[in-house]
Amino acid sequence: MEFLPFFLILFATVLFAAAFRRFHLPWVLALITAGVVVGPYGLEVAEVTPTLGFLSQIGLIFLMFMAGLETKFDSFKKLKYDIGWLSALNSLIPLAAGISLGYWFGFSLTASLLIGIIFMSSSIAVIIPTLESLNLTHTKLGKSIVSSTIIEDVLSLILLSILLQSVNPLTALPLPSFYFLLTLIMAGFAYGLPKIRALIPHHRDEKDLFESEVRLIFALIIGVVVTFELLGLHPIIAGFFAGLVLSDSIRSEILIEKLRTISYGIFIPVFFVVIGMETNIGILSESAGVLGLIATIVCVSVLTKFLSGWIGGKIIGFKNREASIIGIATIPQLSTTLAVVFTAVETGLLPEELIAAMVTLSIVTTLIAPIGLRILSK
Repeated sequence: MEFLPFFLILFATVLFAAAFRRFHLPWVLALITAGVVVGPYGLEVAEVTPTLGFLSQIGLIFLMFMAGLETKFDSFKKLKYDIGWLSALNSLIPLAAGISLGYWFGFSLTASLLIGIIFMSSSIAVIIPTLESLNLTHTKLGKSIVSSTIIEDVLSLILLSILLQSVNPLTALPLPSFYFLLTLIMAGFAYGLPKIRALIPHHRDEKDLFESEVRLIFALIIGVVVTFELLGLHPIIAGFFAGLVLSDSIRSEILIEKLRTISYGIFIPVFFVVIGMETNIGILSESAGVLGLIATIVCVSVLTKFLSGWIGGKIIGFKNREASIIGIATIPQLSTTLAVVFTAVETGLLPEELIAAMVTLSIVTTLIAPIGLRILSK
């Protein structure tokens, strides 16, 4: 039966989200916990069927698409110098720390590079709501945080793409030729997708019962994903790129709200729940070494992101408290981290203890960063 596990997942997401909301805990934590509880490593009442696996892949694509869609390059113009320093320090220091940590624990080069890429990334989706509630979004501090975080996410995804293509190539082309061809196709999409979207008439005087514009955008996303997959590029890169390309042409708040409702209402929650279902929490009780690994990864990631963000903030002229806000704001690990986890589960690139560590890292950083921001902003 395909409908029973799907129903159990939907029911668990509603139940856990309501319970966690009462205690003011992040909804992502509720969804991952729901997956752990109902999954094969919990109560074993549901398992990841092919249908759920497909829906979770769609959820991952739309998670990355929404991350790209919320990326605006307007704020880059006046802060080029500041953003360059901040994003460079907040990327390279955590990247080096993650790779070094992987080698220190004896993991392979690929696993160590994946740890570094995860440490390098940040999650703007976690921080923007908090910045908005604190009225920091349109300040120089808020723009510096948002812009540098976007660059860090883009760089981490580029490195992830290169690594996946090197480890598990899906094309016979040499890497230089492959990325040259990919650049040309990306440029074509960047020029063509907004033009295609503009061909659809906008219904101003009547309600568009068939949601033609929403359907068109869905078709464009899937088209980009299919094209990139044929080239041998992972769908998460395609999803982010599609959102990035369309971010400047989609100005309607109503349309963005519709896309957000569909994405976060159905597909993305299924992705988070499946992540929880595929996380073996039993490995935490196997040895103290696993707990030590998880604690070390979380602590090193948090410290390096905070310190590199604080140093970058001081270099570009912010005071101690503002620099600390920058450091705290770059701590969350969500989209890229869980995308890497999902890819690692599919391809076997990471051992189980590292997968559990990365899920824990995502939960902990998503929980503490908004709290830290509210404390520092008072």
